Amino acid sequence: MSSPQSHERYSRQMLFAPVGAEGQRKLGASSVLIVGMGALGTVLANHMVRAGVGLVRFVDRDYVEASNLQRQMLYDEDDVRESMPKAMAAERKLKRINSSVRLEPVVADVTVENVERLLDGIEVVLDGTDNFQTRFLLNDACFKLGIPFVYGGAVGSRGMSAVFVPGATPCLRCLIQPGEGTAETCDRIGVLSPVVDISASYQAVEALKLLVGAVAVRRPTLISFDVWNNHHFEMKTGEPKPDCPTCGTREFPSLQQGAVDAASLCGRETVQLHVASSFDLTAWEERLSGLARVERNPFLLKAYLPEGERIVMFPDGRALVQGTEDPVRAKTLYARYIGM
Repeated sequence: MSSPQSHERYSRQMLFAPVGAEGQRKLGASSVLIVGMGALGTVLANHMVRAGVGLVRFVDRDYVEASNLQRQMLYDEDDVRESMPKAMAAERKLKRINSSVRLEPVVADVTVENVERLLDGIEVVLDGTDNFQTRFLLNDACFKLGIPFVYGGAVGSRGMSAVFVPGATPCLRCLIQPGEGTAETCDRIGVLSPVVDISASYQAVEALKLLVGAVAVRRPTLISFDVWNNHHFEMKTGEPKPDCPTCGTREFPSLQQGAVDAASLCGRETVQLHVASSFDLTAWEERLSGLARVERNPFLLKAYLPEGERIVMFPDGRALVQGTEDPVRAKTLYARYIGM
């Protein structure tokens, strides 16, 4: 951070007195994890990398599709044509933005089995997910390990954000119980791109406050807004609940749940299956080429099935069955072509 080049790069940020040279030094020595590299995650990663955060680790289980380009700012049509995993496509763009930042892309689903490993060495976790199951998992892992969790969401014309700090604030579970989260998703009711930018920017600035140690100005509210209907609302997060199983009794229920081998991705006509430990994509291309039209890149394999669905296989043993939301149908096709 002391070179003339880095001073010039961050000069406008350092001129902002609450950051200054010392704050910039802290950012350069800090680390964040972004979970989900869709709409929110790409904005978050863009801000963290441009701000000079030393280590930016990001994880996503999906690949780039045409419908992403309207709001997921790091991707382009080449990524769609190449079926690039979002994490790898994001790394490719972010390297061009700031080569001094250490990037750690991870192509994976966040699960009970790997969440604590992904949080190792991380100072702040940023929520770029699209489902409350993963959010509660992150919430529990963060409060178990003492890592701040910056929540955000965007759907339709509405956005929201809050900051949860172990030992200082309640957790997500204190405010929202499992099952109470909205079932609305951008795949069902759409989303405006500016809403994503606003929500993620609220998250990003709170992360910067945490990383430079500006605790006194941390926002103590859950903020929600509707940019189309001109609504804005803030609710104080209050105190932790003594009987909360996460930050009260420290039972961490989401960390006690077993692995899920089949999960329907809401609104996506996609079921994710994880019943294998790994896939050799080269071998599977040979096996499936006589049964289906197959496309492969270094990161995934797509098999277009005669039945109309397609199976997308990843080296980590995950498979997406696309074209159905029925886990039974997905398992049937998986068993037929891959085997259970």
